[in-house]
Amino acid sequence: MREAYRLAVLAGEQGEIPVGAVVVHQGKIIGRGHNQTLALHDATAHAEMVAITAASHLLGTRYLTECTLYVTLEPCVMCAGACYWAMLGQVVYGASDAKNGFSRLGETARLAFHPKTKLVAGPLQAECQALLTTFFSRLRKNNKT
Repeated sequence: MREAYRLAVLAGEQGEIPVGAVVVHQGKIIGRGHNQTLALHDATAHAEMVAITAASHLLGTRYLTECTLYVTLEPCVMCAGACYWAMLGQVVYGASDAKNGFSRLGETARLAFHPKTKLVAGPLQAECQALLTTFFSRLRKNNKT
């Protein structure tokens, strides 16, 4: 999760929403990503999508059943769907996202992930939330001037 956080900081420094993600397989990081929607002019270039793609390419498979995705922010519905199709073994996220996260689906939120995917919320939650809060505060302040 520390590496995902470092990537989130990098994203923020590049003007992107500060979200970072890594995919781990057998204790080794095999995929890294941070938000790149602005840089790539691609609404789908979320940290999770970039990390999942990198991991899939490295392993030569679309299924990541023995992998864990660590991401600094609760995945959106699109990224949860990508986790579903990749059949990730586990998804661990730091900060919750009531506005855009998968949990906004309410009672059906768990259906966004593969039934065998284990979900873990909260590691580095305070640090991840502070990074986002600071980013959006600066963004609002800069847009007022």
